[in-house]
Amino acid sequence: MNQVDTTEDRLRSEIEDLKRQLEEQKNLHASGDRTNRRPSAVSLILIAILLAVLIVVGFFVGFLPRQRREAVLASESKEAGRTLPVVNVSRVTRSAGDSLLVLPGNIQAVTEAPILARATGYIRKRYVDIGDRVKAGQVVAEVEAPELDQQILQANASIDQVKSSVQQAEAAIQQGRANENLARLTAGRVANLLGRGVISKQDNDNAQAQYAAQQANVEALGKAAAAMRSGVAAAEANLARLHQIKTYQTVRAPFDGVITLRNVDTGALVNEGSTLLFRVAQTATLRTYINLPQADAESVKVGQHAIVSIAELPGRKFDGVVTRTSNALDPATRTLLTELQVRNADGALMPGMFAQVDLTVPRKYPPLLIPGDTLVVRSDGPQVAVVNADGAVHFTRIQLGRDYGDRLEVISGLVEGQRLAVNPSDEVREGAKVNPVDAPEKAAPATKQ
Repeated sequence: MNQVDTTEDRLRSEIEDLKRQLEEQKNLHASGDRTNRRPSAVSLILIAILLAVLIVVGFFVGFLPRQRREAVLASESKEAGRTLPVVNVSRVTRSAGDSLLVLPGNIQAVTEAPILARATGYIRKRYVDIGDRVKAGQVVAEVEAPELDQQILQANASIDQVKSSVQQAEAAIQQGRANENLARLTAGRVANLLGRGVISKQDNDNAQAQYAAQQANVEALGKAAAAMRSGVAAAEANLARLHQIKTYQTVRAPFDGVITLRNVDTGALVNEGSTLLFRVAQTATLRTYINLPQADAESVKVGQHAIVSIAELPGRKFDGVVTRTSNALDPATRTLLTELQVRNADGALMPGMFAQVDLTVPRKYPPLLIPGDTLVVRSDGPQVAVVNADGAVHFTRIQLGRDYGDRLEVISGLVEGQRLAVNPSDEVREGAKVNPVDAPEKAAPATKQ
């Protein structure tokens, strides 16, 4: 185009030079040149031919190419007006039957118990501290309780005293039985004499009443002796209790675990049943609690495998198993409390850690998936531009489910296989015709929740 313009400028310049030369010749002729000669006919013919040649060259070099360019531009503009806008489309797909459920969890010890003082006294010696691993029955501390030794001596003396009282009661019973036998013989003799008329009836009644009184006395003495024997049993039980408490002066670990808390030191005064000495936790197996959403509560079953990971332990994966659920949703969060147990043989996990739990959850009704860049959010709700088979655009309202970042779940409003406009522009309007082109497919990510 620049070359054509240069040629035209050159032709115009030459034409202007010829015109100037003609004007000069006319001026010479008008002023009356001395020679007073006119240009010859040959010169005029040559000038005319040269002008004609310049005009023809300018026509073919300048005008015709310009006309062709304008015609081509008009044709291209008209063709562009008839061409439909190209729109990238992506199809509606269905998610996989299994989804990866990722939830936060709290790690706790399977068994954790406080170790309290069972004997009142002073800590004579402490054998463990926090972080120490202990075995069941291992001695962790000793309590010195001199008052307990005195109570044991007192209990032994009480037993001897009660046993002496029992012996006295048994002797009284023997004496009472002897008196009873004597009263029985006397009553028999008096009754025999009454039959012979030797004594009065009054004497016989006195003898019979004396025998009955001796019988009642023997029975009372027997019951008193039984009560004293019960006192001996009570005193012996109290002594056994004191001996058992004395064994508590040696404090032992209730099970295998690790000491997570130490609350006393040597010389500290402890009270029976109220002073916390240590806290021990069993960490060979840990439990992890997670809260399952209501939508997945029925999908997770007892015995299901899970993967537990810790952000502070990159690359480590711990196998877990679902052991139990609460079988009731929390009305505040609509979640199901679920417990997993994780083996912790090397002690890498600690109670109180925050964990991430990965569960593979089967789905009875896998939802539809659409690319995130097909969503159009308007005042009347989320929509997508559906491109029909004839290329017509129709905006459809949808109901969204979970958001996976570059993909979205659709609960209702679409059918699997429909084509959706990707990043719809202003040309994508309701009812407009477009030329759909399949967008490059992206690798479907794992559907984490």
